[in-house]
Amino acid sequence: MKPGLSLRVSQHLALTPQLQQSIRLLQLSTLELGQEVEQMLDDNPFLERASEEAEREAFGLPQADTPAQGDEAPDFAMDMGAAGASAAGVSSQNDLKSSTEPSDSAPADTVDAFDAPDWGGDGSTDLAPDDSEWGGDAPARGQQGDGDAQAEAADLAHGHESLTAFLHRQALALRLSELDRAALHFLIESLNDDGYLEEPLTELAAGLAGEGNAEELEALLHHFTVALHLLHSLEPTGVGARDLAQCLTLQLHALQREGEVDADTLHTALRICQQPLDMLARRDVRRLTQACGASEERTRAAMALIARLEPRPGRRFAHVERNAIVPDVLVRRVGRSGQQFSVQLNPDVMPRLRVHDIYAGALRGHRGEDGHQALQQRLQEARWFIKNIQQRFDTILRVSRAIVERQKNFFIHGELAMRPLVLRDIADELGLHESTISRVTTAKYMATPQGTYELKYFFGSGLGTDTGGNASSTAVRALIKQFIAAENPAKPLSDGQLADMLKEQGIECARRTVAKYREGLKIPTVTLRKTL
Repeated sequence: MKPGLSLRVSQHLALTPQLQQSIRLLQLSTLELGQEVEQMLDDNPFLERASEEAEREAFGLPQADTPAQGDEAPDFAMDMGAAGASAAGVSSQNDLKSSTEPSDSAPADTVDAFDAPDWGGDGSTDLAPDDSEWGGDAPARGQQGDGDAQAEAADLAHGHESLTAFLHRQALALRLSELDRAALHFLIESLNDDGYLEEPLTELAAGLAGEGNAEELEALLHHFTVALHLLHSLEPTGVGARDLAQCLTLQLHALQREGEVDADTLHTALRICQQPLDMLARRDVRRLTQACGASEERTRAAMALIARLEPRPGRRFAHVERNAIVPDVLVRRVGRSGQQFSVQLNPDVMPRLRVHDIYAGALRGHRGEDGHQALQQRLQEARWFIKNIQQRFDTILRVSRAIVERQKNFFIHGELAMRPLVLRDIADELGLHESTISRVTTAKYMATPQGTYELKYFFGSGLGTDTGGNASSTAVRALIKQFIAAENPAKPLSDGQLADMLKEQGIECARRTVAKYREGLKIPTVTLRKTL
């Protein structure tokens, strides 16, 4: 092939470190933002947490649409225009609506990056008005008041008792030989989280006895058998079962010893547990009646008795991590009519940061010395970090106010009043890009009079109505939930009947769509909802 020269014109978007940081901060959740702030405080000596009240820097929501001048920070990264976005200088346009913007799923490596971060600036190290504290209304983390909350959380964590600890405590009250106590301890430690003993006793004994020692294997198997009977006698009832059928049987035998249940019903329930459990799961009354040799009424009573049992004995001991959602935005009713709402940022999630005055002043007095340029970039990096965090919250606030304005009926009347809303609607109203709205509404939460919701909750597609309008999919889900809550338990509504009822309300919704919405609401099928 003959070599040659050619010219080619192309467009691409180059993201500076400032813009990349701004993008990353916007899509972070509250927890991730806190971790990012802590990391930056450890890495950058010019950044510090403000401990006293200071005047909020003159860069806020009113200036969000004003282009930056000179070495001022450009507006939010995703709102930058593609034209002129280079490493040397970036024009600060607040509203990026360019097809050249990288998508949400595109990694940072797919855009032009730089070998070393260049935080720009004109070389000046003078303190600017925006070097003051940001987030003055937010209390500093790790100060007074946090100790009690941490102590309470630690007490809760230490107060949790596991299933194995609960069983070991009961075993202490049993008078056992040393070998039987060791065997019981081994079986307790072999239980899974649900309280089942999945491995057969022979396999457990073989693992301890080793190969070729038949006498030791037989002795261990004997001790394990005795320990298993003791384990079945402990609370919660059903612990140590091999499978679900045995777990239910152990609980039925416990009820039999108490004598509080009708003997015939109890006997039928025991017979049902001996049948394939898929018939019980499908509530196949006819086949169970034939298999158990009981009347249909007796079979239904036995099935109702089984439904009251606990299929997972270790459920109440499971240590479920409780993640408290801290809202980013607070919505409150204002005025006597209750028709107006105040939308504010949650001050508890806003970090209080500022540039370290002493270090910045010392750097200003040592211009031209070795290492001055590197420290100057760290100072500029601290300034950018403060402004990018503030721009993050300002963008969240703008989007939240637009959502509240569009979905005001929801905040007054609830889910049934939700309107269809897509990302493009908010993007067009605020002059932002859809991907920016997507990042803002992901993992950000809003506390409202109706509850706490993720911002994405307020967006939903629309279904056609007889009047030519649209009904929100969220409102349709709420309507389906309302229909099912009011149904006759003996004759639950099928998906087809639900679709017909929606049609009577003027909403065109296919049966398959109803089934999809019902499954999304975690509502079982009509067969499983039918009352015995």
